Amino acid sequence: MAIYFTRRVLQSLFTLIVISMILYGLISSVPGGFMSAYTERSDFTQEDLARIRAKFGLDDPIPVRYFKWLTAMLQGDMGNSFTTKRPVLQEIADRLPNTLLLMGIMLVTTLLVAIPLGIISAVKQYTWFDHIMTTVAFAGQSLPVFWFGLLLIIVFAVTLKGGNGKPLLPGSGMYTLGEPFSIADRIKHLILPVSMLTFVSAAGYMRYLRSSMLDVIHEDYVRTARAKGLKERLVIYRHALRNAIIPLVTLVALDLPSLFGGALFTETIFAWPGIGRLYFTAALKTDYPLVMAVLMIESALIIGSNLLVDFIYAALDPRIRLS
Repeated sequence: MAIYFTRRVLQSLFTLIVISMILYGLISSVPGGFMSAYTERSDFTQEDLARIRAKFGLDDPIPVRYFKWLTAMLQGDMGNSFTTKRPVLQEIADRLPNTLLLMGIMLVTTLLVAIPLGIISAVKQYTWFDHIMTTVAFAGQSLPVFWFGLLLIIVFAVTLKGGNGKPLLPGSGMYTLGEPFSIADRIKHLILPVSMLTFVSAAGYMRYLRSSMLDVIHEDYVRTARAKGLKERLVIYRHALRNAIIPLVTLVALDLPSLFGGALFTETIFAWPGIGRLYFTAALKTDYPLVMAVLMIESALIIGSNLLVDFIYAALDPRIRLS
């Protein structure tokens, strides 16, 4: 067991280093880059541009800059933002609670919607309910996220009005400017982005659980449970669901890194001040340290979640350690 765990940890660290090299090389090779914001200005002389390049270390070759960045990162320093001059970790820490709030609520509502609908759709296979849910699930997986978000804003924040003449639901931000903190106000600002993310995410989870349930409910132990006279509800939830939900749990565990990364399109469309919008803004401004920090932290979380799943599988099935 110890040898298997050590091998997997070393493989994960090597993968993370390779990912960092690829990301750094791609970001540093983008045409124009950070200096384009200064070279297009007529009030900057060549001496000014040279001083800026020297200040940010842009005169060094990419491999040299990478090793400097890697050395600093291993010491807990991921650099300062080019635009705000603040440490990138502080920039991320300021936005992280907002992303965790949005994505955490989304994950809970997604599971509350997807699990019951997936079970019912499997139990009532080929009924009108199953056909409707299947159609809705396909629509949720096929709709462009940005288009659906804009549609929600047009309907609920522009067209429909409340009793006071204001929009029925706010279409941007996470609170109303100029008003004191209110839980009800936060909930109103959460409704549209959470609904958008839930509709898209629940569609995939529901289809996945439906397929898993269909594989399980025809197994011998389920038929035996029915033959013993157990109520159908107990057969479904105590016997079938406990086995069918294992693959879904794995899928959710692999999706947990998205709690950090946020939802780029959703946070941008609804002006939600989270990690996704921070990354989008940094990419537009070619803020390399901030972009690199977000990508590396999310890459580390993805690799870590896969590693955790491997450890759980290895603990449950000893045959995996021999593969």
